Amino acid sequence: MKKIALVLVVLLVSFAIFASGAKESSNNKIVVGATPEPHAEMLKLVVDDMAAQGYTLEVKEFTDYVTPNTALEDGEIDANFFQHVPYMNSFNTEHGYHLVNAGGIHVEPLALYSSKYKSVDQLPDGATIAIPNDPTNEGRALLLLESAGLIKLKDSSNLEATPVDVVSNPKNLQFKEIEAASLPRVLTDVDGAIINGNYAIPAGLNAAKDGLIVEGADSPYVNIITVKDGNQNSPAVKALVKALQSDEIKNWVAEKYPNGEVVLVF
Repeated sequence: MKKIALVLVVLLVSFAIFASGAKESSNNKIVVGATPEPHAEMLKLVVDDMAAQGYTLEVKEFTDYVTPNTALEDGEIDANFFQHVPYMNSFNTEHGYHLVNAGGIHVEPLALYSSKYKSVDQLPDGATIAIPNDPTNEGRALLLLESAGLIKLKDSSNLEATPVDVVSNPKNLQFKEIEAASLPRVLTDVDGAIINGNYAIPAGLNAAKDGLIVEGADSPYVNIITVKDGNQNSPAVKALVKALQSDEIKNWVAEKYPNGEVVLVF
């Protein structure tokens, strides 16, 4: 009986040690959701840097703008990397979420692309322009058109403007509201499409080379590391932001995006 009791004690102690080690390992793991390019690529570049800081970085890829925020709010992931502050704020208001900015990384300039025309002047009267259908990127697209003098908005400071806010439209542009991820696929079906950088880049579109209108470098739409409120100062999140705001990322961006498709803000 004593031997059996001793064996049970050893097993219980071993299990406790194993469970403690597993918990510690889990606490040092950070799961980050991201759209594929360039966000997930950047994250994969810093996996070793995170390991050197004592953290295991797991990258989970998403192809839309809704699921990564839902997963973050629900605790399925620890952070995400795909959105800018105006979009996050709008999403929080619409869904009652509690997401916050943990650090800015880069801007992907928004641009108007066309497979039919080489300049804005060539756009015909009544041209159909596809724009993102989410509130902040739709407003961002309309502000881009306004910056080129194609339309005039009721309030140019309204980041969530929609086509009903257009008060002057000399070319009688027709707006087709499309999910952001689908915009590259409809480019040949419309006269022009305003496409977010993280969807334009994988489609082989270069804002500086192919864009008829390109957002300026002073854009307020900085892509951020987003976390649930309360986690923005956690050591793992701070380590992640530090790893992304590094010379390694600077050198990679300079080499991969020499034409300004990705503009770092640190």
